[in-house]
Amino acid sequence: MLESEGEAPLQPVLPFNQCLKEEIKVQKAIIGKKIGMTQIFDETGKVIPVTVIEAGPCTVVQKKTADKDGYDSVQLGFCDANEKKLTKPAKGHFEKAGVAPKKYLKEFRLDDCSAHNVGDTILADVFVAGEKIDVVGISKGKGYAGVVKRWNCHSQEHTHGVGPVHRSIGSMGANTDPSRVMPGKKMAGHLGVEQVTIQNLEVVKVDAESNMIAVRGAIPGPKGGIVFLKDAVKKA
Repeated sequence: MLESEGEAPLQPVLPFNQCLKEEIKVQKAIIGKKIGMTQIFDETGKVIPVTVIEAGPCTVVQKKTADKDGYDSVQLGFCDANEKKLTKPAKGHFEKAGVAPKKYLKEFRLDDCSAHNVGDTILADVFVAGEKIDVVGISKGKGYAGVVKRWNCHSQEHTHGVGPVHRSIGSMGANTDPSRVMPGKKMAGHLGVEQVTIQNLEVVKVDAESNMIAVRGAIPGPKGGIVFLKDAVKKA
């Protein structure tokens, strides 16, 4: 199409992977499994509530570069998988990398991806005690919940005339115009099973031999849930 006089020239369309929002890069990361909570004592005898995480060993399954893929990243695999249960595309993905099949895969954008190559193993000692990390996990499922439990709405008055609907949502707030419930209305529904990130958790102890990391405080998800550990973005 010819350009008319006075109009700006057409701009080239960027590839899709370059149009994505720039993701925050981290220095190091690992995949783990939540074991449960316990408590340990420091040198002064003070009790510290911790969550124990089985972190790694993780294998580098894929490495992406800016020249070929538009950005730099490293894909990690965690927990060995049964080869019989893999699909053909997944099986080919692991055969191309020359690594054992993994059950969980996660891609991380690191500051220096050149330090890792396909086949490398990342252990729990990538983190040290005293570091601040962010933990990402899937929250526990609570099933179908009402507005009082799901959104912390207050219940209706417990007086005569309210009827057996004390915990119901009540009026929707819409009039003749628009005559509908607006999108995003806080209503009853499925609670939980959402990605949750807990920031600035302190690494209390690292056991490299058993691949265990003890983190101060609670993290999202049930026992046995998969979590992702990254160095803190907002270091306090």
